[in-house]
Order: sequence, then C-alpha cells, then structure tokens
Amino acid sequence: MSTSLSDIAERYVHLVLAIGQHDLSYVDAYYGPPAWQRDAAAAHRSLPQISQDIVAALAQLDGGELGADEETRLRATNLRTQLLSMQMKVAMLGGAKPGFDEESARLYDAVSPHHTRAWYEAIVAQVADLLPGSATVSARVQEFRRQFVIAPERLQAVMQAAIEAGRERTLRYIALPPEEDFVLEFVTDKSWSGYNWYKGNYQSVIQINTDLPIYIDRAVDLGCHEAYPGHHVYNVLLERDLVRGKGWMEYCVYPLFSPQSLIAEGTANHGIELCFTDAERLAFEQQVLFPLAGLDPALAPRYLELNRLLAQLAYADNDIARQYLEGGLDKEEAVEWLVNVRLYPAEKAVQRLQFYDEMRAYVINYNLGQDMAKAWVERQGGTRAQHWAAFRQLMSSPRTPAGLLD
Repeated sequence: MSTSLSDIAERYVHLVLAIGQHDLSYVDAYYGPPAWQRDAAAAHRSLPQISQDIVAALAQLDGGELGADEETRLRATNLRTQLLSMQMKVAMLGGAKPGFDEESARLYDAVSPHHTRAWYEAIVAQVADLLPGSATVSARVQEFRRQFVIAPERLQAVMQAAIEAGRERTLRYIALPPEEDFVLEFVTDKSWSGYNWYKGNYQSVIQINTDLPIYIDRAVDLGCHEAYPGHHVYNVLLERDLVRGKGWMEYCVYPLFSPQSLIAEGTANHGIELCFTDAERLAFEQQVLFPLAGLDPALAPRYLELNRLLAQLAYADNDIARQYLEGGLDKEEAVEWLVNVRLYPAEKAVQRLQFYDEMRAYVINYNLGQDMAKAWVERQGGTRAQHWAAFRQLMSSPRTPAGLLD
C-alpha cells in the first residue's frame, strides 16, 4: 500500500479523539501519546471536517493492496469496520436519527433478532411454574430474590472473592503480565451496574454501582465480566499483544460506540460460563460466596434454576429498547414490559430506561455479543482448553462482529 496500515491506524486514533471532543463518552479508554489527546482538544475539529477525513481514510484502505497475509487482512477489515461505524456516529452527532436496527448495524456491525411478547411470555410461564403463587410472576420473582441480597457491609468481601476466583481460573489458561492489577470501587448514581475503566499499563479501575440491591449471583457475573476473564483481561491483552507487541496503535484507544464493543461485551459475558460450568458455579457459590454473604447455601440450587430461566429473557432488553427508542412504547409501557416480560423490579426498570436513553442500541452488545462470541469460540474446538485458546485469540486479534459469522 502506498499508505501503510500503520499510517491509517494513526489517522484513525486521531479521528476517535476528535469525535471524543463532541461526545465525552465516546472515548472509553486511551493510553496513547498524551500529545495526540492535547492536539485533539486544541483543534476541536468540526463534524464535517471529521466526516471528510473518515472518507479519506476509507479511500486509503480501499485503494491499497492488502496482500495474502491473513493477519494483515483482518487488521485492515477491522479498521474499515471501525471507520464505517465512526461515520454513523458522526452522522448521529449531527442530528441523524436512524432506526434501532440500522443504528446497531452501522455502529456495532450486527442486528439483534426480533421476538414477540408472546415468545417471552412462554418463558415467563416457566418461571411461574417454578415459583407458584397468586401474585404476579414479577412480584413472585422479586419476593424470592429478596433472600439473596448481599448486605452492604459484606459486599467488599464477596466481590473480592468472586474476582479472585475468576482470576485463578483465567490464569490456568491465559498468561498475564505480573504487574497487571485493578482497583475496586463502589459508586452510586449510575445507569449501569458495573464498569471497567482501563487506564493503561495493565491497570483498571472497576466500579460497582450500589444504587440498587446487589444479589449474590451478580458477584460472579460482575467479577468475571468486569475483571477476569472479561474487560480487564481483554484490555491487558490488547495493550500487551497488539499495541506493545505489534505496534498497532489503533488499539491504544477504545471508541465505546463501535463494533469493538460487541467483541468486548460479548467476550466478557461469555467469559462467565467459560470460567464456571453450572456445577462449578453452584459449588463455588454454596461453599464460598453464600457463607461470605451470610446467606443460606441450601437455597442456591433453586436460585440457579430461576436464573437459568431469567437468562432466556435477555433479548427482551433489545426488543423493549427498540420499541421504546422508536416510539412504539412510551415510558410507562416500556416499564410495564420490563417488569412483566423482562421480570425486573420496578426500580431496576426505571434505571434500565435511563440506560436506553444514554446508550441506545448498545444494549445488543451484551446478549447478542455473548451468543456470537460463544458460537465462534465453540466452533474452534470441542475441549475446554480449546475453548479457552479460542477465547484468548478472539480477545487479542482484530476480528469484527460480522467476521464471527464466517
């Protein structure tokens, strides 16, 4: 290529930082040269200028000879996919209002399947059978789950134990730098339940939102998703293997509203079941987490059965968000769906609407991303070791969401 991929990658980083001047949440992590960040702030380029530069970068990619090397072709395809996503983000910042599926296709390189309310109600009926009673199914679920709330004074110990268990299992299959580490913080007034802020140099700040009650099952979910083998490991591998190891500077920045997030969220969610089979998770929670939380371990098997059913309702988040953001459901109707179809408590439903308003189609990255990552990983081999090897490869190679379907 007359212009190298490294040149285009550097141009890409500058473009991400430029968009970040118009949307402060766009740049989720950055650990490249500080001067580039200062330059972006000083220039504060207009959206039309950014759009023109994206077109120019795409022309450079499309006009070059990529050669037969698979790694180079994957890298170029990933850069192109990220740049195309960037085009949609700039258009939206300029006032474009795409439909939900168009937004997810253009921003995240994937579209979630649609399901009817009746499809979900068949699963809700199974929950009703598990928790018989005269109250609404949602009320029965909330009443049952109250037995599994982690008391605030026990939360630190429970979360630390869950994170350490995920780390120990991850290190069996993925070697990490000895200096990698994280800081755990508890925060309030957020629309999300957990967040990993990657700081570079193999360090993360992991925040857990305590606005709402935290149930015992969330310890493993959040520990694996935000830390090991999820976001913390993902970012450590990108920094070590791609930025430092290969000099691929496009990975020194993480644009949140981009296809990279489907890979990041999908692997973080799939990592939970990769770390713990159902039997292993039940044993760990009964033997370690329930006692730490002061809960009755005898209740764990039935709770696990409930959570298996609730997990099958995950795509309702996407369908509710789509209808709500497109105007098919008003706030009251969306809350009703979240309570009676998704089976969230009312306060969680309100928080979820705030998440839809802030993050829009981003919601697909969790469940659809998990299913796409899981399917790709399991196609690479049948043993647990092969699954872990594929998982590691997926997290530290330039693969796109559409590429997971190949």
